[in-house]
Formats: sequence, C-alpha cells, structure tokens
Amino acid sequence: MKKDILISVIIPVKNGDYWLEETLGGIKKQTLYYRTEIIVIDSGSTDASLEIIKKHDVRLIQIDPSSFSHGLTRNLGVEAAKGEFVVMTVQDAKPVDESWLEHLLTGFDGDGNVAGVCGQQVVPHDLDKNPIEWFRPQSPPSKKKYYFSTPSEFEALSPAEKRSVCGWDNVTAMYRRKVLKELPFQQTSFAEDALWAKDVLLHGYAIVYNTAARVYHYHLSDPQFVVKRQFTVFFHFYQYFSYKPTEVKNNLWSVLRNLKLILPINQLSFKDKIKWLLYNWRIRKNINKAVRLFSKYENLGEEILIQKHNEICNVVPAAVNPNTIKI
Repeated sequence: MKKDILISVIIPVKNGDYWLEETLGGIKKQTLYYRTEIIVIDSGSTDASLEIIKKHDVRLIQIDPSSFSHGLTRNLGVEAAKGEFVVMTVQDAKPVDESWLEHLLTGFDGDGNVAGVCGQQVVPHDLDKNPIEWFRPQSPPSKKKYYFSTPSEFEALSPAEKRSVCGWDNVTAMYRRKVLKELPFQQTSFAEDALWAKDVLLHGYAIVYNTAARVYHYHLSDPQFVVKRQFTVFFHFYQYFSYKPTEVKNNLWSVLRNLKLILPINQLSFKDKIKWLLYNWRIRKNINKAVRLFSKYENLGEEILIQKHNEICNVVPAAVNPNTIKI
C-alpha cells in the first residue's frame, strides 16, 4: 500500500470496459503516480468493468445503481480519499501526457485560497471521432484565475459571463480536499461541477483554469439523443446562471466551414467526409431543436419548464459504447 498519498483520483464507473484499460493505464503513467491513489466508484456495471478494475491497484467502492448521483456519488469518493488533493475524471478520459497531474497541481501555485484547478478536454485525431471536433490549438496553454472579493461582484456579471467563468469540468479537475469537504457537490442530475464552481466563488475562494492539463475525451453522440442532452444542459445552466441558449448557425456557410476542415484530411475517404458533414449538420439541427423546445417551455413558466425537463430528460446523460451508435 502506498504511503504519503498526495493525490486521490476519483472515477465513477458504469459499464466502462470499452475505455477503462486506457484510462487507468494513462493515470498509472503519470509522473506523480507514486504519490497517487485511484478510487473507482462502480454503480452496477454488468460488462467486464469489474474484471478490469480488479487487475489494477485501485480502491473499489460499489454502490447500488439507483443511488447514483453526479454530485453525491463523487462526495462519497471524497470521503474515502486520503490525498490532500482530489482529482475528478471519468471512465472514458485519458491523460494526453504523463504530466497531467503535475499541470493540475501547478495551478494551485502556493495560493491557499485556490479551491480547484480545471484542465481542458480535447479530441484526438482518430478516424472514428468527429473530425470537426479534432483538437486544433490556436494558442499555447495558459492559466487563468477567477476570484471575486464579494458575492455581489460575481452576481453583477451577466448570465453569459457567469456561465463562462463557471465552465468547470469534472472530466479533468483537481480540488483541495478540505474545500470539497467544506463545500461538497450538491445533489443534481447534471453539471454538479459548474454549480460547485459558482458555490466556491460566492464563498470567496479562487478557481484556476490551466489548459495544459489536458485529457482526451470524446462522446460519439446519437443525433437524436442530442436533443435530450442539450435540453438538460440548457435547463441546468438556466437554473444556475439564468443563462438562455441561442441557436447555432446551420446553413450553407456552416457546411462550407466544416468542408474546409475535412477536405485536407487524406486519411478520410470521400464517403466518410460526406458522412461526417451530414452528421454534423444533423447535430446542429438537433441542438437548435433543443433551443426551441427550451425557449417554448421557458416562456410558459418555470413550473412547466421543470415538468417538461423531467419528461424529456428522464435518464442521466452518460457515455455509451461508440460501437452501439450508427451515424
């Protein structure tokens, strides 16, 4: 058993055998792994996830699937953690390099008021992943800190600014454990990370974004499921930040912009290029459908909006094996 643990990495798992070997392997390659423990919280996997987990040096917590909550389940991991710092990630994320944990840790930079550091999720240049979303950096990695001296200073921001400042991401984030115990994740079906960022800022803590702390993470989305997923995103960001979504452009120019990105990719056949163009067009179409649904029900009042959200989004969004999706 490891001694002098500095970092506890917490991973909620449910039927993640498609990804887990790479996820756990990527963590074990970290330069700080010798001071790191991995805690897996499994909520009723029926695939080979448990077999994979038991092959690795991890602490396994098993919970009933009906008790899973994005916030409360992660709090359970925090209670079990031994490290001064806690990292949240997911079963289908893989560190881009061996310094992922180092990059997250350097975001604290000796400032005891920093509650957490958030990294960046990116899409690798793999042919089975949407080439429109491939990571194409326009600038070098950077750090950005947010701090508000009073709650009113934060509340003075526009809804869009609040949403931007609290663009937190539990796919790649490190927390000071004592702050997580003071201000744990709230019980919510979605975006517990963004809500936590708002909570700590209102309590006078600082948060840091460090884009050097990157993980590969990608969801191949069923275009029909996009409506449900986006509707719950819009609903929760409206609840947390009063943020109202607007439609994305989905016209000839957007198709041409996509074409400009796809055409130079020689590894893609002409047929695949057309496939991905149509796929992205359908995704944008369904995002806009979700925007219109949200606007329709929001105009009818909060009670109707909540009712319709519960009807439309009755399943917690989760990653699914991409082999089960046809595009």
